[in-house]
Amino acid sequence: MTLYDRYINGETEKVYQDIYALGQDAFLPTNLPEIEKVLTETFQRVAYNLDVIYKELKSVNYLFKENPENNFEKPLHKPLPDTELLLEHLDNAVKPFGFVPLSLKFFYKIVGGVNFVWDYETNEEFMWEMADPIQIASLDAVVEIVTDKYWQEDIQQYVDDENFGSAFLDLSADDLHKDNVSGGQAYAIKITSEPTIDSNFMNEPNDTTFINYLRICFEYCGFPSITRPDMNNDYQAFFDKVKPKLKRI
Repeated sequence: MTLYDRYINGETEKVYQDIYALGQDAFLPTNLPEIEKVLTETFQRVAYNLDVIYKELKSVNYLFKENPENNFEKPLHKPLPDTELLLEHLDNAVKPFGFVPLSLKFFYKIVGGVNFVWDYETNEEFMWEMADPIQIASLDAVVEIVTDKYWQEDIQQYVDDENFGSAFLDLSADDLHKDNVSGGQAYAIKITSEPTIDSNFMNEPNDTTFINYLRICFEYCGFPSITRPDMNNDYQAFFDKVKPKLKRI
């Protein structure tokens, strides 16, 4: 049975464990087409799940930013028309440090962007506090950052720092910043020295890969910290309605 067939039959996590175990062999012509087929299915499910959550959030009057001017401010947007060109710019910008993981590229090709952060500028009374809503910066915003003339110099400092030791792409504010509280390092995907299918999602509390971070987000209906007992968030009715509709990734 192929990796794709196994994935479709429900072995979603085990399939990715087997893909990661291949290491660089994942990029062999005998393996890569099948893996890309799995990635395509995965991110089609990600897009589907985000659509479901977005519609349900609108139905409960969750407060998204009104009239967003930039793609990264939009609660949800589909892939940009110039995605392929922007990905080329991204590859070129990070080339001195390594490679953009395929998982992020497939996110931008199939999903687009997501920002379920509450609009605290309009209303500081959060529906759910410290829930850490999913947020993945738009591709154009990421490219704008990495093509800034100072970006490579700034990232090189992190590469040389023994506490970091690698380059990365900032993709999301941390949980504190999302609640308009002074926070820490942004959630970021690690740029790898060799091509990779997926990569670590840095600074995020679960200390996991990008794809598994998305998996955790859907386990909690887009809000991976919503069940924190110290916050007393009233989420059960939302979970009961949304969670059965979501697809496993």
